[in-house]
Amino acid sequence: MMSDKLVRTFFYGSYINSEVLKQLNFTAIEPETAKLYGYDIVIKPIANLIKSDGGCVYGILASSTHSELNRLYSLTKEIFGVEYLPEPVLVETINGKFVPALCYICPEIKEVQATNEYVDKIFHPAKKSGFPQWYLNKLNSFRPAGPRTTKGSE
Repeated sequence: MMSDKLVRTFFYGSYINSEVLKQLNFTAIEPETAKLYGYDIVIKPIANLIKSDGGCVYGILASSTHSELNRLYSLTKEIFGVEYLPEPVLVETINGKFVPALCYICPEIKEVQATNEYVDKIFHPAKKSGFPQWYLNKLNSFRPAGPRTTKGSE
């Protein structure tokens, strides 16, 4: 069945967090660190990508079935009230291999301030996955202004 075929998908927001995926009963097969050129990340209030000629987004490349991806992004729509749509992209793995993948992007999100809790769901696995410091700083830039209330986010 076509929906059971494994497809490579680039995750860049809270879905890089294995604990978040576990809570949603979603298994990412063969996850590996990767980057996507030509886009930039925004977290307002949840992660999304915007086109950017000089941009680069770090994330996790993993395999899953179409039916599981449909279920995951249906939950996203149910929880956050926004629809992410699949787009074909070309990502570069940490080993320098270019791989075609799907990437789910929301065409329009009402921009509001992200929470520290949400940014942490991306920041901590990003740090654990070895994303570069400049990218970790970028993720931190989406936190609310004022004193930090989370540990280990510096």
